[in-house]
Amino acid sequence: MIPIKLRRFLPLTVFIAVLCLTSALGFAQDATTEGDGAAPQNHSILHTIMDGGPLIMLIWVCIIGTSVTMVTFIIQNIMSLRKDKLAPPPLIQALDQTLAAGNYQEAWATCAANKNYLANVLKAGLSRLGRGKEAVEGAVAEHGLREASTLRTRNSYLSVIGVVSPMIGLLGTVIGMMGAFAVLGTSGMKNPGALAGKIGEVLLATASGLFIAIPAFVAYYIFRNMAQMCIVHADDVVNTLLLDIPYDELAGVQIGANFDAGAPAPGYNPGVRKVSIALTTACPVCNGAVTPGVNPCPHCGTTLDWAA
Repeated sequence: MIPIKLRRFLPLTVFIAVLCLTSALGFAQDATTEGDGAAPQNHSILHTIMDGGPLIMLIWVCIIGTSVTMVTFIIQNIMSLRKDKLAPPPLIQALDQTLAAGNYQEAWATCAANKNYLANVLKAGLSRLGRGKEAVEGAVAEHGLREASTLRTRNSYLSVIGVVSPMIGLLGTVIGMMGAFAVLGTSGMKNPGALAGKIGEVLLATASGLFIAIPAFVAYYIFRNMAQMCIVHADDVVNTLLLDIPYDELAGVQIGANFDAGAPAPGYNPGVRKVSIALTTACPVCNGAVTPGVNPCPHCGTTLDWAA
């Protein structure tokens, strides 16, 4: 399934892949013609493929398909494997301000409205705030591995293409060589130039497979390192945002779709907390909804010092 944002680049992807593959095939066929020492013949690559029969045509369809798929994954990785995609700076700033004000439910809602690495991992951690620091760290680590696995799996397809495409080309070459030796068996060595031309044509399949495999492997290793750097950056951002969370004060709080402010921890003295009407309408201790100006918090009993 091609992502919606990538579909608009699909025509360009197909054009680039077919153009590169056609250039490689043209170069290989020119080299074959020059190597034969004969005058160029009006025999295009398309005619060569058509003359090979249904099986050769199917192999060439697979070669073209792998080239288009390779270019598609390269464009997709270029668009997605960036630090500002995994952890957008505006989202970091918004979450930092929300968490500093104690609006944990609002921070969870912000993460739920965004679909990226940072939002998905932090959302999982916020949903377990009431269970303590260890539960939050476990949720962050678990979902971090899940998100990282998704990124790495998408990139691993380039490695698969790099392995499969030479095999497809080699299969086309083997089938073509069988036809070339069949010609040799029927006509002998009466026309060695024609036999050499036939062998050169079937080797185009192997050349095309290698032409796809080399950039696929190079792109795989480049994007693998890029993904690792972006994941490390996003994990550092998540840990920084959760650094100053008062876990003891939030015992029993349920953040998420079934929000529940809960009760304050036993023996906890809420004291006086300053709250800005302009920034929040939630208690900074239990995150319960509070009407501006109401004092104390109806949920946990914290004394609120309202400021403009």
